Amino acid sequence: MTPISIAFLPLTDCAVLVAAREKGFAAEAGFDLRLIRTTSWAETRDRLVYGQTEAAHLLAPLTVGVSLGISQHRCALAAPFKLNVNGNIFVMGTEFAQALDPDPARRLDDPLATAHDFAAAIGLYRRKPIIGMVHRLSSHALALRYWLASAGIDPDRDIAMPVLPPSFMADALRAGEIDGYIAGSPWGLVAVDQGLAETVMVSARIWQRGVEKVLAFREEWMEANPDTVDRLLVALTAAAAWCDEPANREELATLLSAPEYINLDPRIILPSLSGHFPVRAGMPMADVPDAMIFHREAAAFPWRSQALWIYSQFVRWGFIKASPDDEQRAGNVFRPDVYRRALGASGLPMPGASMKVEGSLSTPLPVGSSSGTLTLGPDRFFDGRVFDPSRIDEYLAGFK
Repeated sequence: MTPISIAFLPLTDCAVLVAAREKGFAAEAGFDLRLIRTTSWAETRDRLVYGQTEAAHLLAPLTVGVSLGISQHRCALAAPFKLNVNGNIFVMGTEFAQALDPDPARRLDDPLATAHDFAAAIGLYRRKPIIGMVHRLSSHALALRYWLASAGIDPDRDIAMPVLPPSFMADALRAGEIDGYIAGSPWGLVAVDQGLAETVMVSARIWQRGVEKVLAFREEWMEANPDTVDRLLVALTAAAAWCDEPANREELATLLSAPEYINLDPRIILPSLSGHFPVRAGMPMADVPDAMIFHREAAAFPWRSQALWIYSQFVRWGFIKASPDDEQRAGNVFRPDVYRRALGASGLPMPGASMKVEGSLSTPLPVGSSSGTLTLGPDRFFDGRVFDPSRIDEYLAGFK
């Protein structure tokens, strides 16, 4: 058996890794899979960067940011596999939520109107809202910035965004240290279940099928161990397909609830798998069918255009200056070539292209595939914008 260690954070989207270990997919591929539970994204990143693990369950933007040297010494990382799309929940404490649409489900149905309601609520609140963030370089932070800015909110002026580990958020809200937070499932649902907060928005309504977590390697290690990487991707693909089966959701929630993983009641974990979200304690759940996807519609495929969208947001918010070298470096963090090499003989339908115009699909679309048939689901941004990776400067110029 080949030993391999992967650092992870206790979130619903570590599901593919847990299923690979607990359902035997990793063992069948010849792996002794060791999952190393961490507390924060900084710890997860450091375990990978400094070689304590071979791979990590990592935020897609953080993977790109480390490779660009944002806020730290640059370390070339590579992401040949996405662990999921979507999955984040934005909640605000009940006091702030009173200034929003009284029907929380309606908030989810009209993200633009809710963003404007949020802007108005800021003016009525007793202080600058403090919104907990899991990491500055996270899909959570980028989605929240993108969404709030559509209503004229300046995220660097009008709100405060301290960084906290996801599992600490509900306690910080209860203590009055923050007014709300955005975090991966199931941690947003904890505060809603306890009556501390209401759901304001979910990431799937900001960017349908938006990039979320990836399986990240140090690029040097990945290139030196191609057979190990390929076998691991085959095992994780089988695990992801198992996770996406509706019939397996309750068992998956139970697996994730174990103390060594998320350590929460399965009933708190299940909603993000089933797409039925609690929005306020005691109210009927809201339907978000694509709340989290692991396998179908080529969800695991690492589109280079999505890495470049992340780069565009880094430039937009001043995390980095635009540069042809960094643009190229960012686009090369996602590795569809490795994905194709690993899974090419499996018969799995996969895209023939490595980039696409993000946000252009409003309905399911059959696309060219190397084998079989493949249909991509809607990937719209809530504001109707599209991101053409060949026109990044033009895209950025379109924002105020």
